[in-house]
Amino acid sequence: MTNLFAFERQEGWIFSQEYVSSHGMKLIKMFVGISLLFPSVVLTQVLWDLLLAARTNVDIFLPLPAVALVTGSMAWILLFTIFPRPLRSYILAHELTHALWGVMMGARISRIRVKADHGSVVLSKTNFLITLAPYFFPLYTVLAILVYLICSLFYDLQSYSLLWLGLVGFTWAFHVTFTINALLQRQTDIQQQGKIFSYVFIYFANVLGVCIWVVLVTTPDGRDVLHFLTMRTARVWDGVLWIVACSRAMWSWTWMRYG
Repeated sequence: MTNLFAFERQEGWIFSQEYVSSHGMKLIKMFVGISLLFPSVVLTQVLWDLLLAARTNVDIFLPLPAVALVTGSMAWILLFTIFPRPLRSYILAHELTHALWGVMMGARISRIRVKADHGSVVLSKTNFLITLAPYFFPLYTVLAILVYLICSLFYDLQSYSLLWLGLVGFTWAFHVTFTINALLQRQTDIQQQGKIFSYVFIYFANVLGVCIWVVLVTTPDGRDVLHFLTMRTARVWDGVLWIVACSRAMWSWTWMRYG
C-alpha cells in the first residue's frame, strides 16, 4: 500500500471549480514554499548556534535537561530500529491531529477511521494547517507536556523533571521518525498541498519547534535568539546576493561568447 493516510475533504464541491481552484492554489503555494527556503536556511543555522551556545563548560557539552531530551530521543530511535514499529499508534496520532486542528479551525468531524496499516478522517472543511498538522505537530509530545503541567499544579514534580524531559524526547523522536517514514511514501496530504510547499513548510515548522525547545531547556535566552537570527539573516542574505552576482556574471559571459 503506497498511501497510509487518507484525508477526505468536504463533499459536494463541483469538480471543475475544485480542480481550477486547487491548481491555482498549488501554484501560489509553490512560490510560497520557495520563499520559505530562505528563512528555513536561516533557522537551521540559528538552531546550530543555539546548540553550541547551550554548552555550559568544557566537561559537559549540554546541560542536564538537554541531555535528558537527547537520551529519550536516542532510546526511541534504538527501539524504532530494532523492534517492530507500532504503526497503528502513529496512524492514530496522525488522524487525531487532523481532527484536532480541524476542530480548532471550526470544522466538524464526520468520521475517524484507524486501521492497522492506514487511516482516514472526514472533516467539513480543510486548509493547509489542518492537512499538514500531523507532520509538524507532535501530538504525543504535546500530551506529555500537558499532563506534566496539569499534574504539577497539584503535586511537586521537580524531582521527576529529567524523567519527563526524557519522555518528551522519546515522543518527539517518535514523531520525527514516523514523519520521515511517511514522507518517503506517497501521501494524499502532500499531493493536495503541493510537494515543494509541503516539504519546506514541514521542515521549517519542525526546526522552529526544536529551536523553541532548546531555548526552554538550555542556557540561551531570547536575546541570544535575536542576536543569532540577525547575524544569520545577514550572512545568508549576503550568500544569496553572491549567488545572484555569480549567476549574472556567468549569464553575461555566456551571452558574450555564444550570443
